[in-house]
Amino acid sequence: MTDIPSVSSLLDLTGQTALVTAASGGIGAGIAARLGEAGAKVAVHYRSDEAGARQICDRIRGAGGSAQAFHAELTEEPEVAALFDKVTDRLGLPTLIVNNAGAHLVTALPDMDLQEWRAIVQGNLDSTYLVTQQIAQRLQTAQKPGAIVNIASIEGMDPAWGHAHYTTSKAGILMFTKATAFECGNIGIRINAVSPGLIGRDGIEEAWPEGVARWNEAAPLTRLGAPEDVADAVLYLLSPAARWVTGANIVVDGGVSTGSKW
Repeated sequence: MTDIPSVSSLLDLTGQTALVTAASGGIGAGIAARLGEAGAKVAVHYRSDEAGARQICDRIRGAGGSAQAFHAELTEEPEVAALFDKVTDRLGLPTLIVNNAGAHLVTALPDMDLQEWRAIVQGNLDSTYLVTQQIAQRLQTAQKPGAIVNIASIEGMDPAWGHAHYTTSKAGILMFTKATAFECGNIGIRINAVSPGLIGRDGIEEAWPEGVARWNEAAPLTRLGAPEDVADAVLYLLSPAARWVTGANIVVDGGVSTGSKW
Protein backbone atom coordinates (compact mmCIF):
# COMPACT_ATOMS: atom_id res chain seq x y z
CA MET A 1 0.00 0.00 0.00
CA THR A 2 1.32 3.44 -0.94
CA ASP A 3 2.14 5.73 1.96
CA ILE A 4 -0.56 8.36 2.31
CA PRO A 5 0.89 11.86 2.75
CA SER A 6 -0.49 14.21 5.35
CA VAL A 7 -2.74 17.02 4.21
CA SER A 8 -0.06 19.57 5.09
CA SER A 9 2.41 17.91 2.69
CA LEU A 10 0.10 17.30 -0.28
CA LEU A 11 1.38 20.27 -2.31
CA ASP A 12 4.93 20.27 -0.96
CA LEU A 13 7.59 19.96 -3.70
CA THR A 14 10.58 20.65 -1.44
CA GLY A 15 13.76 18.93 -2.59
CA GLN A 16 12.60 18.38 -6.17
CA THR A 17 13.78 20.08 -9.34
CA ALA A 18 11.14 21.28 -11.81
CA LEU A 19 11.78 22.26 -15.43
CA VAL A 20 9.17 24.59 -16.94
CA THR A 21 9.55 25.23 -20.67
CA ALA A 22 8.73 28.64 -22.15
CA ALA A 23 8.60 30.10 -18.66
CA SER A 24 9.73 33.66 -19.41
CA GLY A 25 6.18 35.06 -19.40
CA GLY A 26 2.46 34.36 -19.37
CA ILE A 27 1.27 30.92 -18.29
CA GLY A 28 4.80 29.53 -18.04
CA ALA A 29 5.93 32.27 -15.69
CA GLY A 30 2.88 31.76 -13.50
CA ILE A 31 3.59 28.04 -13.30
CA ALA A 32 7.27 28.57 -12.51
CA ALA A 33 6.46 30.98 -9.70
CA ARG A 34 3.89 28.65 -8.18
CA LEU A 35 6.23 25.65 -8.24
CA GLY A 36 8.93 27.76 -6.62
CA GLU A 37 6.48 28.77 -3.91
CA ALA A 38 5.75 25.06 -3.35
CA GLY A 39 9.44 24.47 -2.64
CA ALA A 40 10.78 23.16 -5.96
CA LYS A 41 14.07 24.31 -7.43
CA VAL A 42 12.87 25.76 -10.75
CA ALA A 43 14.66 25.61 -14.10
CA VAL A 44 13.13 28.48 -16.07
CA HIS A 45 13.52 27.69 -19.77
CA TYR A 46 13.39 30.36 -22.47
CA ARG A 47 14.00 30.47 -26.22
CA SER A 48 14.31 34.20 -26.94
CA ASP A 49 13.17 36.25 -23.91
CA GLU A 50 16.20 36.07 -21.64
CA ALA A 51 15.17 39.21 -19.76
CA GLY A 52 11.76 37.74 -18.97
CA ALA A 53 13.31 34.48 -17.78
CA ARG A 54 15.70 36.30 -15.47
CA GLN A 55 12.86 38.43 -14.16
CA ILE A 56 10.82 35.38 -13.14
CA CYS A 57 13.93 33.87 -11.54
CA ASP A 58 14.34 37.05 -9.51
CA ARG A 59 10.69 36.84 -8.50
CA ILE A 60 11.08 33.25 -7.29
CA ARG A 61 14.31 34.00 -5.42
CA GLY A 62 12.77 37.13 -3.92
CA ALA A 63 10.04 34.97 -2.41
CA GLY A 64 12.66 32.70 -0.85
CA GLY A 65 12.82 30.07 -3.58
CA SER A 66 15.50 28.76 -5.93
CA ALA A 67 15.53 29.31 -9.70
CA GLN A 68 17.88 29.60 -12.66
CA ALA A 69 17.29 30.50 -16.32
CA PHE A 70 18.24 28.14 -19.16
CA HIS A 71 18.18 28.69 -22.92
CA ALA A 72 17.42 25.99 -25.51
CA GLU A 73 15.74 25.44 -28.87
CA LEU A 74 13.40 22.61 -27.97
CA THR A 75 12.79 21.35 -31.50
CA GLU A 76 16.47 20.32 -31.78
CA GLU A 77 17.35 17.03 -30.08
CA PRO A 78 20.98 17.94 -29.20
CA GLU A 79 19.82 21.17 -27.55
CA VAL A 80 17.24 19.34 -25.46
CA ALA A 81 19.89 16.87 -24.27
CA ALA A 82 22.26 19.76 -23.46
CA LEU A 83 19.47 21.54 -21.57
CA PHE A 84 18.97 18.54 -19.31
CA ASP A 85 22.71 18.24 -18.77
CA LYS A 86 22.90 21.87 -17.64
CA VAL A 87 19.83 21.71 -15.42
CA THR A 88 21.04 18.50 -13.78
CA ASP A 89 24.50 19.94 -13.19
CA ARG A 90 23.21 23.14 -11.57
CA LEU A 91 19.95 22.14 -9.86
CA GLY A 92 19.86 18.34 -9.89
CA LEU A 93 18.04 15.90 -12.14
CA PRO A 94 14.55 17.31 -12.76
CA THR A 95 11.80 14.97 -11.64
CA LEU A 96 9.00 17.41 -12.48
CA ILE A 97 8.44 18.65 -16.04
CA VAL A 98 5.97 21.14 -17.49
CA ASN A 99 5.80 21.10 -21.29
CA ASN A 100 4.48 24.60 -21.86
CA ALA A 101 6.48 25.62 -24.95
CA GLY A 102 4.55 26.09 -28.16
CA ALA A 103 3.58 28.38 -31.01
CA HIS A 104 0.29 30.00 -32.04
CA LEU A 105 -0.82 31.78 -35.22
CA VAL A 106 -4.18 32.56 -36.82
CA THR A 107 -4.42 31.78 -40.53
CA ALA A 108 -7.34 30.53 -42.62
CA LEU A 109 -6.65 27.13 -44.15
CA PRO A 110 -6.72 28.32 -47.82
CA ASP A 111 -4.06 30.91 -46.97
CA MET A 112 -1.86 28.63 -44.86
CA ASP A 113 1.41 27.46 -46.40
CA LEU A 114 3.31 24.31 -45.51
CA GLN A 115 6.04 26.26 -43.74
CA GLU A 116 3.54 27.78 -41.30
CA TRP A 117 1.80 24.43 -40.76
CA ARG A 118 5.10 22.78 -39.91
CA ALA A 119 6.21 25.65 -37.68
CA ILE A 120 3.12 25.30 -35.49
CA VAL A 121 2.79 21.52 -35.48
CA GLN A 122 6.50 20.89 -34.98
CA GLY A 123 6.85 23.73 -32.47
CA ASN A 124 4.07 22.31 -30.30
CA LEU A 125 4.45 18.56 -30.78
CA ASP A 126 8.17 18.04 -31.41
CA SER A 127 9.20 19.98 -28.31
CA THR A 128 6.79 18.00 -26.13
CA TYR A 129 8.00 14.71 -27.56
CA LEU A 130 11.72 15.51 -27.24
CA VAL A 131 11.51 16.82 -23.67
CA THR A 132 9.31 13.93 -22.54
CA GLN A 133 11.52 11.30 -24.14
CA GLN A 134 14.66 12.84 -22.67
CA ILE A 135 13.38 12.90 -19.10
CA ALA A 136 11.83 9.42 -19.39
CA GLN A 137 15.21 8.02 -20.41
CA ARG A 138 17.03 9.80 -17.61
CA LEU A 139 14.55 8.95 -14.87
CA GLN A 140 14.49 5.31 -15.96
CA THR A 141 18.29 5.15 -15.84
CA ALA A 142 18.33 6.83 -12.42
CA GLN A 143 15.43 4.63 -11.23
CA LYS A 144 13.60 7.70 -9.96
CA PRO A 145 9.88 8.50 -10.20
CA GLY A 146 8.68 11.67 -11.85
CA ALA A 147 5.67 13.62 -13.07
CA ILE A 148 5.02 15.51 -16.29
CA VAL A 149 2.27 17.97 -17.20
CA ASN A 150 1.65 18.93 -20.81
CA ILE A 151 -0.08 22.24 -21.48
CA ALA A 152 -2.68 21.58 -24.15
CA SER A 153 -5.74 23.75 -24.87
CA ILE A 154 -9.51 23.53 -25.00
CA GLU A 155 -8.97 23.96 -28.75
CA GLY A 156 -7.56 20.44 -28.79
CA MET A 157 -11.17 19.33 -28.27
CA ASP A 158 -13.11 22.18 -29.86
CA PRO A 159 -11.56 23.89 -32.92
CA ALA A 160 -11.57 27.60 -33.65
CA TRP A 161 -11.52 29.36 -37.02
CA GLY A 162 -8.05 29.93 -38.44
CA HIS A 163 -6.45 27.51 -36.00
CA ALA A 164 -6.36 24.26 -37.99
CA HIS A 165 -2.64 23.78 -37.32
CA TYR A 166 -2.82 24.88 -33.69
CA THR A 167 -5.88 22.82 -32.77
CA THR A 168 -4.44 19.76 -34.51
CA SER A 169 -1.20 20.08 -32.55
CA LYS A 170 -3.06 20.48 -29.24
CA ALA A 171 -5.24 17.47 -29.98
CA GLY A 172 -2.01 15.60 -30.65
CA ILE A 173 -0.66 16.66 -27.26
CA LEU A 174 -3.76 15.26 -25.56
CA MET A 175 -3.31 11.88 -27.24
CA PHE A 176 0.45 11.97 -26.63
CA THR A 177 -0.34 12.49 -22.95
CA LYS A 178 -2.52 9.39 -22.82
CA ALA A 179 -0.11 7.28 -24.87
CA THR A 180 2.94 8.18 -22.80
CA ALA A 181 1.05 7.80 -19.52
CA PHE A 182 0.16 4.28 -20.66
CA GLU A 183 3.80 3.49 -21.50
CA CYS A 184 5.58 5.19 -18.61
CA GLY A 185 3.50 4.30 -15.58
CA ASN A 186 5.43 1.10 -14.98
CA ILE A 187 8.69 3.07 -14.70
CA GLY A 188 7.18 5.42 -12.15
CA ILE A 189 6.34 8.45 -14.32
CA ARG A 190 2.90 10.05 -14.21
CA ILE A 191 1.91 12.13 -17.26
CA ASN A 192 -1.13 14.41 -17.40
CA ALA A 193 -2.39 17.45 -19.29
CA VAL A 194 -4.01 20.77 -18.52
CA SER A 195 -6.19 22.45 -21.14
CA PRO A 196 -6.58 26.19 -20.50
CA GLY A 197 -9.19 28.45 -21.97
CA LEU A 198 -8.62 32.14 -22.67
CA ILE A 199 -6.00 33.50 -20.27
CA GLY A 200 -5.74 37.21 -19.64
CA ARG A 201 -2.64 39.17 -20.50
CA ASP A 202 -1.65 42.83 -20.50
CA GLY A 203 -3.61 44.77 -23.11
CA ILE A 204 -5.96 41.99 -24.22
CA GLU A 205 -9.11 43.93 -23.31
CA GLU A 206 -7.98 46.88 -25.42
CA ALA A 207 -6.70 44.77 -28.32
CA TRP A 208 -9.69 42.41 -28.51
CA PRO A 209 -12.64 43.93 -26.61
CA GLU A 210 -15.27 42.05 -28.62
CA GLY A 211 -13.62 38.69 -28.03
CA VAL A 212 -13.14 39.30 -24.32
CA ALA A 213 -16.77 40.36 -23.99
CA ARG A 214 -17.97 37.24 -25.81
CA TRP A 215 -15.77 35.04 -23.61
CA ASN A 216 -16.99 36.62 -20.37
CA GLU A 217 -20.59 36.19 -21.48
CA ALA A 218 -20.04 32.53 -22.42
CA ALA A 219 -18.06 31.57 -19.30
CA PRO A 220 -20.21 30.50 -16.34
CA LEU A 221 -17.53 31.98 -14.05
CA THR A 222 -17.77 35.26 -16.06
CA ARG A 223 -14.09 36.16 -16.39
CA LEU A 224 -10.87 35.44 -18.24
CA GLY A 225 -8.43 33.03 -16.68
CA ALA A 226 -5.21 34.06 -14.96
CA PRO A 227 -1.85 32.26 -15.24
CA GLU A 228 -2.23 31.27 -11.59
CA ASP A 229 -5.48 29.42 -12.38
CA VAL A 230 -3.54 27.17 -14.74
CA ALA A 231 -0.55 27.00 -12.39
CA ASP A 232 -2.64 25.63 -9.53
CA ALA A 233 -3.96 22.79 -11.72
CA VAL A 234 -0.37 22.02 -12.74
CA LEU A 235 0.78 22.10 -9.12
CA TYR A 236 -1.91 19.60 -8.17
CA LEU A 237 -0.95 17.20 -10.98
CA LEU A 238 2.75 17.34 -10.13
CA SER A 239 2.20 16.98 -6.41
CA PRO A 240 1.60 14.00 -4.09
CA ALA A 241 -2.08 15.01 -4.09
CA ALA A 242 -2.32 13.48 -7.60
CA ARG A 243 -0.24 10.40 -6.83
CA TRP A 244 -2.80 8.04 -8.46
CA VAL A 245 -3.68 10.28 -11.41
CA THR A 246 -2.12 9.68 -14.83
CA GLY A 247 -3.33 10.07 -18.39
CA ALA A 248 -5.85 12.71 -17.31
CA ASN A 249 -6.69 16.12 -18.76
CA ILE A 250 -7.90 18.93 -16.51
CA VAL A 251 -9.87 21.64 -18.31
CA VAL A 252 -9.29 25.09 -16.81
CA ASP A 253 -11.60 27.40 -18.75
CA GLY A 254 -14.08 28.97 -16.34
CA GLY A 255 -16.71 26.56 -17.60
CA VAL A 256 -16.80 27.68 -21.23
CA SER A 257 -16.67 24.07 -22.42
CA THR A 258 -19.94 23.33 -20.62
CA GLY A 259 -21.92 25.60 -22.95
CA SER A 260 -24.21 24.33 -25.68
CA LYS A 261 -23.14 24.92 -29.28
CA TRP A 262 -26.70 24.81 -30.57
